[in-house]
This record gives sequence, structure tokens and C-alpha cells, in this order.
Amino acid sequence: MQKLPVGIQSFRKIREGGYLYIDKTRYVYELATQSGYYFLSRPRRFGKSLLVSTFKELFEGCKELFKGLWIEDHWNWEKTNPVLYIPFSSLGYKDLGLERALHRHLDKIIEARGFDVEEESLSQKFEELLKAFAQTEGRVVLLIDEYDKPIIDYLGEEIAQAKENQQILKNFYSVIKDSDPYIRMVFITGVSKFSRVSIFSDLNNLNDITMSPRHSVLLGYTQSELEHFFAGYLSSFAKENDMDEEQALSAIKNWYNGYSWDGKNFVYNPFSVLLLFYNGMFSNYWFNT
Repeated sequence: MQKLPVGIQSFRKIREGGYLYIDKTRYVYELATQSGYYFLSRPRRFGKSLLVSTFKELFEGCKELFKGLWIEDHWNWEKTNPVLYIPFSSLGYKDLGLERALHRHLDKIIEARGFDVEEESLSQKFEELLKAFAQTEGRVVLLIDEYDKPIIDYLGEEIAQAKENQQILKNFYSVIKDSDPYIRMVFITGVSKFSRVSIFSDLNNLNDITMSPRHSVLLGYTQSELEHFFAGYLSSFAKENDMDEEQALSAIKNWYNGYSWDGKNFVYNPFSVLLLFYNGMFSNYWFNT
């Protein structure tokens, strides 16, 4: 059996390391072939960062990572797009401050690409970077993971810092709409609904697919995915716990199958399922994190 990717959020690491990957590339393809501006909200530990990482490798043309997956024979591998990836969880804004952390992140990209961008304003630097990408490498795929983390981390006793970060992000994201000629696709993830946070008020062309039936199983494991991809682990788990497989499936469903974003399709919490098979026992894994 392939290794379980517990805690791994990198598509490249999963594929190169021989870890189990639940093939979601049919759903990835549906979004990636459109030139849309998408927003997706899901709870913590639900695979958002892995999804963003998958988009990154796909648009950069890393065909070898997709060998054997559905998308391998459906994607145009001759066409690539530059990717501007902003993972807020690793920006270091708690030490540097949000604005400085964003400046540093953009500066690293500018230096690595050899672009001539010297704007001092964060929003102007962001816009010029998008323009430089488009003029030299093609229209940009903008991937923003955990867009709301610099706000959520300070809710409570540090509300003033949360409000300051909210304004910084509002100014930063306001660049996106006017930069449309430079952009191929935008995909933004978070745990909060952007309609409740004013930072996207200038970005009125953002398509919120959080509750969309069309994308309801994009993240999380469906019943058929659980039974197919985890067949070996399911069999071992049932034997170790003195159950037959039907009993094991019923128990797993009672524990972890309570998520639905369209009222029809239900999915399992991926973090909990992975730890269930890794540890061989039931527990409130997601809650305990």
C-alpha cells in the first residue's frame, strides 16, 4: 500500500515521495480550463493548500507529476503559465508585520525572475509584478492560499492588529481587478467567507464557489473515493478492529462523513480519515487540532 500523506500539503512531495493521492484532477481540470476568478472557503485541514499546490504544478507544466492521473491525457502540456503563489501561512508576517512580509515575498520573486520592478508602494509593486510576468512569460495564474489568516490570527485580544491587516489586504487585493489583462486565472482559499470581510469589496468579479453543487466534492473524500483509494487500508483496519468491511465503513461514515456544501453530496474530512488509518483507531482528530 502507498504511504499515507499525513500532514503533507505539497502535491510535488506526495507524487515524488510515492504517497497516496486521491485523484481530484478531473475537478481541477474543470476549473483550470476556465479563465475565472475563484474563491473557495473550507474548514481547516480540508486540503485547500494541497489543491493550490496542484494548480501550481499543473500550470507550470510539470507533466511527470501527473502521470497516471485523469488529467494526464486531457491537459495541454505544451502550454504553460507563470504562477504567482502567495501562501500566507509561511510569509512570516507575525515577525515582520504583514506589509513588510508581502514586500519581501514579492521582492524574492522579482529578484528570482530578474524583473525590473522598483515600486515602493506595495500595491504598485504587486501590479507591476503581474504586468512584468504577462509581458515576459504569459498571463499569470494567481494563487492565494489562506487569504484571511493574517486577520483570523489576531481576532480576540489583538483586534486592532486584525483591523490593520484587513486594510492592508484590502489595498493589496484591490490591484487584482484592474490587472485583468495580465491574469489567466485567480484562485483564492480561506476559512472565512469573503462576503463577511470587506477586503474584497473592490474585487466584485470574484466567483464564490464555496456552496456550488458543481464543486461540492472538489475537497474531501467521497464515499466512492474512500472505498476505492483506501481499499487496502480499509481491509486492514476492519481486521484489526474485529469488524467486517461493511461494519467498518458504517462506523467511519458515522464518525467523519458529516460535511456537505450543497445538501446532496457528502464528503469525509480528509485529515481525520488519514489519521484514522494511520493510527488504526477512531478519535476526534480534526477537533483536537
